[in-house]
Amino acid sequence: MAELHLEEMSSQYFDVLKEIGNIGAGNATTALSQLLNEKVDMKVPQVKVLDFDEVGASIGGEELVMAGIYLMVEGDITGSIMFLCEERAAHSLVARLMGMEDDGSGQFDEIQLSALKEIGNIITGAYLNALSMLTNMKIYPSVPDVSIDMAGAILSVPAIEFGAVGDKILLIQTQFSDDVAIDGYFILVPDLESHDKIMRSLGM
Repeated sequence: MAELHLEEMSSQYFDVLKEIGNIGAGNATTALSQLLNEKVDMKVPQVKVLDFDEVGASIGGEELVMAGIYLMVEGDITGSIMFLCEERAAHSLVARLMGMEDDGSGQFDEIQLSALKEIGNIITGAYLNALSMLTNMKIYPSVPDVSIDMAGAILSVPAIEFGAVGDKILLIQTQFSDDVAIDGYFILVPDLESHDKIMRSLGM
C-alpha cells in the first residue's frame, strides 16, 4: 500500500476509526472527570475527512487562538497526534485542575503550561489506548509539547506528517461539558505504513 492515501481507504475503515474515536473520546471523558474530580459529559464525536487546507476553518478559523498539545506516536505504529481546544477553554481546564479562579485570559505561566500538558497527555492517551485495545498493538505517546498560538500556526507544526499522508486528514471533534462546554479536536496522523498495519490488524 505504498501509494495509499486517506481518500482511497474504504468506508469500512472509516467506520472503524469513528468507533475508535467514540471509545477514545469516552475514555477521555472518564479520565477528564477523574482528573478534575467533577462530572463531565460528552457529545457524540464527529469524525470528518478533510482537505488539509479545510482544517483551520473547521475548528473555528486559522486566526483563532488555541492551545495545542502535540505528541509523537511510537511502538507498533508511528505518526503523531494532536489535541486542540480554544485558549479560553484551556484556561478553564487549568484553573479547575489547579483550584484557581478562572479569569479566562492572560499568559500561561510554566506551572499552568505543565498542567495543560498533563491534561493533553491524559486526553490523547485515552484515545491511543482505545486504538491499542481494538488493534491489539502496542502504542506509546512521546512527551507532549504544548503551544498557545493561532490555529494556523499550531497546525503548521505537524504539516510534514499531514503532507506525507496525502491531501486528506482525519479530524475527530467532540464536546466535553459540565458547567462550561469545551470543544476538543483530535488529529491523528499515522504514517502510511501504519495505516496499512491498522487495517491488517482489523482484518481488512
